[in-house]
Amino acid sequence: MSGIDLVMAVLGTSLWVFICATLILFGWAAFMTGQALAQTWRPMWHLVPYSLLMAAGNRFFDFALFGGSLLSPLGYVVTAVILLGFSIMAFRATQARKMVNQYPWLYERAGPFAWRDR
Repeated sequence: MSGIDLVMAVLGTSLWVFICATLILFGWAAFMTGQALAQTWRPMWHLVPYSLLMAAGNRFFDFALFGGSLLSPLGYVVTAVILLGFSIMAFRATQARKMVNQYPWLYERAGPFAWRDR
């Protein structure tokens, strides 16, 4: 099995389509979802169902436009984990920014994803 066949088997589509569709297009959507949930003070667990739905949409997008495999369980899991990672990253960054800006007398930045007591 060549490297290209292995990538197709794992991702369910070509590497180029995976980068463009999953990492750029749906990654941006996952990032914006994480920001939106953090800005409205929703709990982090809400990211999981949204990420699963976006991963299903991504699988359909790959199938309908680029001829990828629609029912690729491993590709779906890889996509869902990556999109969940993007959304968690955006959620924590937005939440840290909001906590520091909204309560400057209580908290200070402790990196891009955290805050600490003053």
